[in-house]
Amino acid sequence: MGIYLNPKNKGFQEAINSEIYVDKTGLIACTNHLINTEQKFICVSRPRRFGKSMALKMLAAYYSRGYDSSDLFAGYKIEKDKTFQTHLNKYEVIFLNMQQFLIRAKRAKNMEFTECLEQVVIEDIRKVYGEMFSEGETILAAVLEQIYENTDKQFIFLIDEWDCVMRERQESEELQKEYLDFLRYLLKDQSYVALAYMTGILPVKKYGQHSALNMFWEYSMTNQYVFEEYTGFTEEEVKGLCERYEMDFAETGSWYDGYMFKRFKHIYNPRSVVAAMTCGDFSSYWTSTETYDALKVYMDMDYDGLRPDIVQMLGGGRVRVNTRSFRNDMRNFESKDDVLTLLIHLGYLGYDSETEEVFIPNREIVREFENAMSVGGWPEVMRILKASEKLLEDTLRGDGESVARALDKAHTEVSSILVYNDENSLGCAIGLAYYSARKDYKLIRELPTGRGFADVVFLPLPHTRNPALVVELKYNKTADTAIQQIKDRHYTQALEGYSGEILLVGINYDKDNTMKPHSCIIERQEM
Repeated sequence: MGIYLNPKNKGFQEAINSEIYVDKTGLIACTNHLINTEQKFICVSRPRRFGKSMALKMLAAYYSRGYDSSDLFAGYKIEKDKTFQTHLNKYEVIFLNMQQFLIRAKRAKNMEFTECLEQVVIEDIRKVYGEMFSEGETILAAVLEQIYENTDKQFIFLIDEWDCVMRERQESEELQKEYLDFLRYLLKDQSYVALAYMTGILPVKKYGQHSALNMFWEYSMTNQYVFEEYTGFTEEEVKGLCERYEMDFAETGSWYDGYMFKRFKHIYNPRSVVAAMTCGDFSSYWTSTETYDALKVYMDMDYDGLRPDIVQMLGGGRVRVNTRSFRNDMRNFESKDDVLTLLIHLGYLGYDSETEEVFIPNREIVREFENAMSVGGWPEVMRILKASEKLLEDTLRGDGESVARALDKAHTEVSSILVYNDENSLGCAIGLAYYSARKDYKLIRELPTGRGFADVVFLPLPHTRNPALVVELKYNKTADTAIQQIKDRHYTQALEGYSGEILLVGINYDKDNTMKPHSCIIERQEM
């Protein structure tokens, strides 16, 4: 019926026409249950290329008046839900892409962002309801109030890129506040609102102790609540795609898994999985839509020792984070926790809400960190990464002396950033030193074995014939002690489903031996 009022079904039609469409129509059942409730204001934030716009097109096709979308949803999950017919094509839908209005206002002379938006949307609404409001009306909320008063019709608002003002006008606090005030007046306490569903990368911005949009319920990468399974692809969905395209499931996980929530522990980057399946090749697809310069800016902010935390995560470790102080913008940071929280929302870090820890989720993102470090500011770490190929070769040859010397050198490089205090910090350094192994192995820190935890395990990916590595670390003890612990506690038995050669790697760090602090023993074992 219009561009902004009840847009056509074409967007969702293109999605289901595509070679790969994963059924996410169950999301509609969730939003149906929130219509005309106190939870009807929904702000869903996810990283780029995580299906935000596609979800909005699906909701628009389902709710918009003037169409019969029954055939579009035939055979999909929502068709079986009891609420399907109740809300199908029953609402006036206003679909707004804020990014487009921001660009349009910039090109228009002497016109503010919100002024441009109201003018354009009112003109679109006028085509259907022009007789219900005056020719000179310029306030969108006033127009919708008059339509509701005359027709009793409610509106569903679908807002894409809601946070573009916060991201692209970071320096303009005045514009941001004006924009938030506009949204508050348009939506809050308005009887014509049946549902408001907006998406972006950032949750709602906070000013001081309050939020201008405090009526919104936030579903972000720190907690998606009922929308968990619609945030990305689930494990079962990816298994099905791997079978269909004859792609290895384990390697798919090493590349694109790593995002997790309370119920769904494995969430995959949807855009990258689709690209890998259709291209038949594992590569960095999601990060090819971004620039590493953006990540580098935040990595170089060394708040409270952010650099050691990044090194720890590059080594396969995790870092505790407080996500609650973040003001939900990309400019005002007060601590490293704020920077780490932003990186969660941007998709550069995974987040475990149960332990409140962050980590680098997968190989695709590890590569982006490597790209950001390669352009300067991280020379010590880059030298370790470049030497990691030789370290793995020495390990596979069973050359414990060469491994120990390489670890001594790596320790010298990283000692200015990461201090060895215990076996955990040693494990992070070891994980960093074996960085290149990730192209052939899945690295597991603290693998449960039934009789303790193996410090570091490298499980070979299906495309390689390399042996598995079980690495035990000791601090101020001996490498012999490390090897003996692997044997005594039967750590190799934890490698369920694996058969083939295993290398037992015992590494000790002696803080009092300044000349040769590391020692290493490597033994071979058949599983």
